[in-house]
Amino acid sequence: MSKELFDAYLHDRSHVGSPGEDAFTGAAGGAACGDLSRVSLEIDEGTIARVTCDAEGCGATRAATAALAEMVEGASVLDAAQLGTEEVDEAIGGLTPAKRHAAQLAADALHRALAQAAASPRRLAGPSRDRVLVAMSGGVDSAVAALLERERGAEVVGVTLKLWADPQTDGAKACCSPEAVLGARSLAHSLEIPHLTLDLEQEFRQRVVAEFVSGYAAGSTPNPCIACNGEVRIAAMVDLAERLGATHLCTGHYARIVEDGDGSLLSAASDSNKDQSYMLAALPPRMLERLRFPLTELTKPEVREIASRHGLAVARKPESQDLCFLAGQGKGDFLRRHGGLHEREGAVLDRSGRAIGRHRGHHHYTVGQRRGLGVSAEEPLYVLETDATANTVTVGTRRDLQAEVVRIRDAVLHRDGATVDAVRLRYRSQPVPATLDVTGTGRLPKINIRLGESFAGVSPGQTAVLLAGGAIVGHGTICA
Repeated sequence: MSKELFDAYLHDRSHVGSPGEDAFTGAAGGAACGDLSRVSLEIDEGTIARVTCDAEGCGATRAATAALAEMVEGASVLDAAQLGTEEVDEAIGGLTPAKRHAAQLAADALHRALAQAAASPRRLAGPSRDRVLVAMSGGVDSAVAALLERERGAEVVGVTLKLWADPQTDGAKACCSPEAVLGARSLAHSLEIPHLTLDLEQEFRQRVVAEFVSGYAAGSTPNPCIACNGEVRIAAMVDLAERLGATHLCTGHYARIVEDGDGSLLSAASDSNKDQSYMLAALPPRMLERLRFPLTELTKPEVREIASRHGLAVARKPESQDLCFLAGQGKGDFLRRHGGLHEREGAVLDRSGRAIGRHRGHHHYTVGQRRGLGVSAEEPLYVLETDATANTVTVGTRRDLQAEVVRIRDAVLHRDGATVDAVRLRYRSQPVPATLDVTGTGRLPKINIRLGESFAGVSPGQTAVLLAGGAIVGHGTICA
């Protein structure tokens, strides 16, 4: 460690003072470790015009915070977004391993201040001909998307969404937890990419998690990922891309954007096993013009091979199979803690209404479910219906589960309903031939879908994705 540099920053008071009213402030540390770093940024036309800071605790934290303030004052927002623990440690002359946390606290305080700026309406950079914002979750798909954009010559900026913080959630398995943010930032910096965090937790709780909980309470099976992509995540990142002067938002989704003469539509990616176009179905076509999917033509093994070839630590990182806010915990426990849905014994009914067993609460069951019914019969039984008011679960055979007409509510048609020739009724299901009972475009309160072949397990609350020639032309929520 350079004692001269350390002592200089330890006694540096040049950035001590009161931040301006429109400053963005971030702090890291606190009671748990006894050290606190606080940084405030005043941003003017994408430049950090003034920095104020203060620190509490050990000398290393005070010195690291002062060094950080000197580094970012006068820098662009995007240059500051490239700074991490390593750069702060180097600026202060190298800290001992025992004191290295001081550099991390200063870097974390900076990035929390930048996160405040990212969540504001403030323009953070001027326009650039080929700058792209890449959504980085800390996983292999988004990392390779960023890598491919950088390799084709784009100026890449990474962003990670903070959507959920819950001590009961395994943050290491969630794509939008505080732990995921730190992992994604480290990954972006290893690729020499500036990184920003966008905190949407409040909106996510209100518009996604609350709807998830209320859906189960009402006896349906909601699809929160479609609502999150269509109403919360993508729109917020496209807005940030605009304020960063980026031409596009890139994501690691496996999906395709096609043109049909009337504009942009979503379609399936090359890898049918990984296709995620269903989960993006609620995106309006006008937003697709600002999106890019670098993995469109790749398979998952090819993506992992690219990551491995470039030495990315996430090359073999396992995929999360849970909803981000459920990672590491059961759905039942989550609904109990966040929705007050406790165990409530009720009757299992056959199609005639005769009680043939008991269940532990209607919210534990979804239409089409076979396992966990606790009822013996000559042939397998499936959930046909749940009644939230009566707290009953009705079961029947697979023949009883077949449907030939599906009703959807809150339907959106981007193209004439007469063009619809198929529908996807679940994420992993194959398209089913279908026609609608309406023509025209726009929003409609109710639509009937007539299936060309029967489908087992149409589940209220799930999304029906409407297709024409393989392209997504509309969607709606399946009714009971």
